[in-house]
Amino acid sequence: MDIENIKIAVVGLGYVGLPLLVEFGKRYPTLGFDLNSERINTLKQQQDTTLQLNSEELVAAVYAEYSTTPSDLADCNVFIVTVPTPVDHHKRPLLEPLQKASETIAPYLKAGDFVIYESTVYPGASEEVCVPILENISGLSLNENLFLGYSPERINPGDKVHRLTTIQKITSGSNSFAAEFVDKLYSSIIPAGTHPVSSIRVAEAAKVIENTQRDLNIALINELCIIFHKIGIDTEEVLDAAGTKWNFLPFRPGLVGGHCIGVDPYYLTYKAESLGYRPEVILAGRRINDGMGSYIADRLVKKMTQEKINVVDAKVLIMGLSFKENCTDLRNTKVVDILNTLDTYHVNVDIYDPWIEPDLAKQEYAISMLEQPYENKYDAIILAVAHDDFRAMGIDKIKKFGKTNSIIFDIKYLFPIEENLYRL
Repeated sequence: MDIENIKIAVVGLGYVGLPLLVEFGKRYPTLGFDLNSERINTLKQQQDTTLQLNSEELVAAVYAEYSTTPSDLADCNVFIVTVPTPVDHHKRPLLEPLQKASETIAPYLKAGDFVIYESTVYPGASEEVCVPILENISGLSLNENLFLGYSPERINPGDKVHRLTTIQKITSGSNSFAAEFVDKLYSSIIPAGTHPVSSIRVAEAAKVIENTQRDLNIALINELCIIFHKIGIDTEEVLDAAGTKWNFLPFRPGLVGGHCIGVDPYYLTYKAESLGYRPEVILAGRRINDGMGSYIADRLVKKMTQEKINVVDAKVLIMGLSFKENCTDLRNTKVVDILNTLDTYHVNVDIYDPWIEPDLAKQEYAISMLEQPYENKYDAIILAVAHDDFRAMGIDKIKKFGKTNSIIFDIKYLFPIEENLYRL
């Protein structure tokens, strides 16, 4: 297929799909497809509710179109799938979004078409799960008249420095012809360059270990934090001291949520266990990180008791609900774990986050958000997310939300430690 005679469909217009649509839409006819009609309508008005891209960036995609109608996919010959890949309540891969996306595009595949997946999966999933769907519905055969690619996403929500065009892109294909086409396609829009690999499974594995490695590094620091607290020394001071060595990695303790770091390792462990191997280190890291919300709540309650603040019916303000700073995403936020544990102590909790739409918090977690915190109301305040808004607000203003004898628990190290300010 000639790269200059293509029409691309980007299926799924979230954090991953929208930047792709915009970059491809600057050069090629590109259809942005999503089943969420509200999302499509706002994008047609050059508005991105995730705040990843601004109106000027959306307008720059002069060859981009938007649709919720599957039949509009019929004119496309390159299909890039960017749907989420979460886990279920048992921490098992939830592949339904990927399967449904494959079912949606399969009827419109024609001889010579390409399907490229960007969603994070375990090694082998694209070929084992998606290809049979594509072949059965389309009547095409892989590497005969249908070609497959995999180029894992590396989007970092809220990051205005590391973006699609500035991050090197891993590329792969189902055979040498497909691999060459996929690499040429992405090379045409990514100045940072590409990194071709020998197989789709290698590309899938590379993606899933990127976040698994980060998860384990944070788990180690979280465990050290627990140990240092028991010893009675400040974790941040220890990490600052250790950081004077040139090769000490600058990780910090805290919550590990979101749709990547807190999820991707389970895809790898699922695959490993299906092959008869139980990955002890990865699962141990997951247990530590998944337990940090409860640990933080328990630490707060213990400190309140030490300060002779009655816990039952106490009023606590949690500042931040998104899974990370400067981000509108609520998926798999571990702040909810703090809230749920405090509920078991019969604590009254208010939540404030200027980045989160109140309707979304209500819909996802049945949480009623504050428009603005009250002054002189709270027995304790948890700084749970490191939004720039909170740093700019300053510690003096945040103190005004608390009562005279109140505690501020800064789990994100936003401010220097001082009286009545505690850290992990």
